[in-house]
Amino acid sequence: MCTNYAPVQQRILREIFGVEPPPGIYPQETWPDYAAPIVHAAPDGPRQCALATFGMVPRKRTPPGGRRYDTTNARSETVGEKPTFAPAWRHGQLCLVPASAFYEYAYPEDGTPEHPGKAERWKIWLPDAPAFGIAGLWRTWPDQTLSFTMLTVNAETHPVLRRMHRPGAEKRSIVIVPASDWDNWLHCRNPELARSFLRLYPAEGMAAAPDPVVRVATEKTTRASKDLDGPGEGSAT
Repeated sequence: MCTNYAPVQQRILREIFGVEPPPGIYPQETWPDYAAPIVHAAPDGPRQCALATFGMVPRKRTPPGGRRYDTTNARSETVGEKPTFAPAWRHGQLCLVPASAFYEYAYPEDGTPEHPGKAERWKIWLPDAPAFGIAGLWRTWPDQTLSFTMLTVNAETHPVLRRMHRPGAEKRSIVIVPASDWDNWLHCRNPELARSFLRLYPAEGMAAAPDPVVRVATEKTTRASKDLDGPGEGSAT
C-alpha cells in the first residue's frame, strides 16, 4: 500500500508531462488528504492537469459518524467491484499521478509475522528518470473538486517491492506506467483493456534506499488541502 509519495513541481509537469500545471507550490511529500497534481484526459482530448485530494473519499467526505476507510489505493483485482472505485473504473476515469519517488516500509529480511523487527522507511525511485506516472483513478465531487486513488498489483515476486510491508502481509505495489504508454492509458475507456496496463515495473529500472520520515506540513499546505476538500458531501462507499 502506498500512502506517501513525492509529487513533482510545475517545471516537471510542463517539460515532462506536457501539461499546464495548477498554480502554487506543492508539498515535497504527499500523504492522505493532501492536495497534489494529477494528469487526466477526455476520450479524444489533450492531457490536462488538476489538483486533487489523495484518497478517493477524502476525510471531509465521510458523513458524521460514518466509518472511515483508507481509499488511497485500489486493488486492481477488485477495482471494478468495490462501490468506492467501480463507477470511475467503468467510466474510464484513469489518471497519472506524477511523482519523483514513493515511500514504503521495509522490515528485516529475517523478520517473521510474530517478530517482524523494526520497520524502516525506504525511498523508491527511477534513477534514469526525473519523474514517472503512477496509474490512478479520479472522481469529481458536487462542488467540482477532484480526488484520486492509486491502483495496486501483487508484488510477491518483485525483487525490490517484495521486501516492503510487514512479514506475513500480502506484498502490493503501485503501477508505474511507462512514458510511452501515457496517452494510451489516459484515453483508454475499456476496463478490460485498462487491466493490460496494470503490471509491475521492472526491478532493474528502480533504485531503493533507506529514507527516514521527515514530516513537514506547513500551515499554508494544510490549509490548501482542506480548501480543496471542501465541505462534506457524503461517502462514495
